[in-house]
Amino acid sequence: MNKKGKTTTVQREEQSTTNDGIRYAKVRLIGSDGSQLGIFTAEEARQMAYSEGLDLVEMSANADPPVCRIMNYDKFRYEQKKKQQEAKKKQTIVETKEIKFRPKTEEHDLSFKIGHIKKFLSQKNKVKLTMRFRGREIVYAQTLGLEAMNKIMETLEEDAIILQPPKMEGRQLVMFVGPK
Repeated sequence: MNKKGKTTTVQREEQSTTNDGIRYAKVRLIGSDGSQLGIFTAEEARQMAYSEGLDLVEMSANADPPVCRIMNYDKFRYEQKKKQQEAKKKQTIVETKEIKFRPKTEEHDLSFKIGHIKKFLSQKNKVKLTMRFRGREIVYAQTLGLEAMNKIMETLEEDAIILQPPKMEGRQLVMFVGPK
């Protein structure tokens, strides 16, 4: 618990069982060079690892017998952490931005919103275009709504591709566009 009485979640890295934590009768042993050495008792495997100045690390507990490897565990953890950081760097987060408007949105306001859409698309974000209908406006959803959406797409055709064509969701006409 932190100072304000709220619980916090801490991400724990998955750690392999090492050295004295391995409590199996027999283990399949892989040497430091990657070759299979055979099946040994856990104590024999531990002694072999210590004689090389390395650690005995459990690789697969589900196998029969469990697979252990002789390696430098600190170096292994360091390399795993590096790989995770590299994978995290390469990961791109695509946000979905939303622009809302009504069927009777005026031309100037519409051009202003189109400017925002272009800005979002240039930042490689997806954009959700939502047209809300109130009261009796729903009667004109198929005509005014689709007309307005088509008009917007005509102005965006060099910047965007349609990911999902306009469709009704309750009292809203929704369309998704993405960057080219």
